[in-house]
Amino acid sequence: MSAPLPFPLAEEPDDTTREAGRMLFATGAEFLKGVVAMNGLPPADRMEVCFAGRSNVGKSTLINALTGRKALARASNTPGRTQEINFFTLADSHYLVDLPGYGYANAPLAVVEKWQRLLKQYLSGRQTLRRAFVLIDTRHGVKPVDEEIMALLDSSAVTFQVVMTKADKVKVAERDKILSQVRGALSKHPAAYPEIVLTSSEKGEGVETLRAIIASLE
Repeated sequence: MSAPLPFPLAEEPDDTTREAGRMLFATGAEFLKGVVAMNGLPPADRMEVCFAGRSNVGKSTLINALTGRKALARASNTPGRTQEINFFTLADSHYLVDLPGYGYANAPLAVVEKWQRLLKQYLSGRQTLRRAFVLIDTRHGVKPVDEEIMALLDSSAVTFQVVMTKADKVKVAERDKILSQVRGALSKHPAAYPEIVLTSSEKGEGVETLRAIIASLE
């Protein structure tokens, strides 16, 4: 019998967990505020999860797919434009937090440094943050900028789970090769949660699984 793969793909949720995820997201998500400094953070009075990913990884599209709202998170084609941490309320029990896309080579250095400082402060100082979802494009795998964010999550002791986006854009053999690369990268990170979620926002693949995971966090 072959040994189980490290960082297996998350299994489909059972009916109870699926329904819990559906109910949580059926209540609707609303934009609360964009934050540019720590003193602007909303009160830490509920559980929150955050989404991180390099530019054009499909983060806004995934958040919109999860919440069933087409324009809740706005996708920006202007690299470096969104330098805010965007908070969305989900029911009365959760915050969904959209971190600015990283890896913009053409954002001014001062802007990047300011954002990195804010991100470090947020990640290390937010007691109610239960999990970070790090989005990785299935076509490209883990890049050096992704390694940077994962190292930051390690040092902040924030559990993170990799969510592969745009899974429908890659043939199965190529996808397996990329997954192998991702698993190798994750094995170096102590804060990595030992399951990968495979998603396609266009096809709806993995959306129910991710909803169920968020609903089951305590």
